[in-house]
Amino acid sequence: MLSFSISGSYTDLYELSIGEVNFLENRHQSAVAFDYFFRKIPARGGYVVFAGLTDLLDILETLHFTKEDIDWLRWQKFNSTFIDHLVDFRFRGRIWSVPEGEIVFPHCPIVRVEGTWLEAQLVETLLLNILNFESLIATKASRMRYVAGDRILSDFGLRRAQGPGGILASKAAVIGGFGSTSNVYAAQLYDIPASGTMAHAFVTGYESELEAFRAFARSRPEGCVFLVDTYNTLQSGIPNAIIVAKEMEKQGQKLVAVRLDSGDLAYLSRKTRAMLDEAGLQYVKIVASNQLDEHVIKSLLEQQAPIDIFGVGTSLVTGAPDGALDGVYKLAESDGKPRMKISETLQKATLPGTKQVLRMIDDQGHFFGADAIVLQGEEHVSVIHHPFEPGKSLQVTGFKQEPLLKVVMENGKRIAPSPGLTAIAQYSKERLALLPAEYKRFEYPHIYKTSISQQLMDLRNGLIASHKM
Repeated sequence: MLSFSISGSYTDLYELSIGEVNFLENRHQSAVAFDYFFRKIPARGGYVVFAGLTDLLDILETLHFTKEDIDWLRWQKFNSTFIDHLVDFRFRGRIWSVPEGEIVFPHCPIVRVEGTWLEAQLVETLLLNILNFESLIATKASRMRYVAGDRILSDFGLRRAQGPGGILASKAAVIGGFGSTSNVYAAQLYDIPASGTMAHAFVTGYESELEAFRAFARSRPEGCVFLVDTYNTLQSGIPNAIIVAKEMEKQGQKLVAVRLDSGDLAYLSRKTRAMLDEAGLQYVKIVASNQLDEHVIKSLLEQQAPIDIFGVGTSLVTGAPDGALDGVYKLAESDGKPRMKISETLQKATLPGTKQVLRMIDDQGHFFGADAIVLQGEEHVSVIHHPFEPGKSLQVTGFKQEPLLKVVMENGKRIAPSPGLTAIAQYSKERLALLPAEYKRFEYPHIYKTSISQQLMDLRNGLIASHKM
């Protein structure tokens, strides 16, 4: 669990303002349900990897207002009776969710929060903050894993991350397919393998590159990686790395890898591989870093660059080029009545009522390419409808229909232990393997269908009509 401070004040001011109004109007105990979903896939991709659920549940189990929070709210002139009520605030709601690591698509509810008005309102910002960010990073990592194949991917991004967000980014990267991180704090917190090399400053701090490599090998012969581009990669770095690698062999040790951090990585990696092989160092791997993303990795591999390990930093931990997943949190039910936000366009209108998502599975066990958003209690549908284009529908008889949303928290307590980061990452890998390749390509991926059932469409259209009367 995250050990930096997250308390009841980890929210937006308007959540507390609305909470105060509902409290003073004696509406704060009314039962509500909110949906979390997103409308747009980042990076013009074809899917999103859902991440952040474990962190969210861990925080919700102990979420409360500290004495410092309460004192600050009094200073802000919130109603004293409301503040007294917050002293004993705990989240006691129920949460439905798809499994962490699941492959998800626009408009489908991913998480549903059921509880009182006050508790569901006060956790909105926290939920959006964690799930939007981790899902964005896990998706970015997944795209890199897809093009990297079985090559090693390591997170090098902490120094370029948005403050402590780098901790969550390292965890989300593993869910998306990365195998290690340079982030020591995250490695310790989430039990992620730690990896790293050396800095240019370390090399320039010695009188010679060769002396620097020898010093590093003496102190850290296990997992030894040399950064070879401080001066001249091919004329200095690689030759010196070969000298020290041969010296290590005489000690019964092995150099693990050399790292390329600048220049034409395709050209330099080919030359490096040839020089290492000629020296009998076929076992020494090549690490590449420096402004990598999924497109650069794809290009390098298409050029047959003999790179074994990719260390990815900025683009990974910032989710470039998008910077944010546009997940939203919308009221779906209040006091047992379906609620919705109505807009001039159906795309911006929300779907009312408590809902389930049914995934269509074909006879090969693969995702068919369609999810059906249905009302809670609908276990099977024969026809699904386009949510925004009336008249467009699809027959789905004959498909296995897998419900995705399950209860993960009851009365403010998770109903089962976390499966652990390794298991979440494996689950995500297995689920992504069921998604056909046309949805995973970078250029114009196939659009996954998210549709609604007849019952849900009738409910939505009826509510829209009633509000126009």
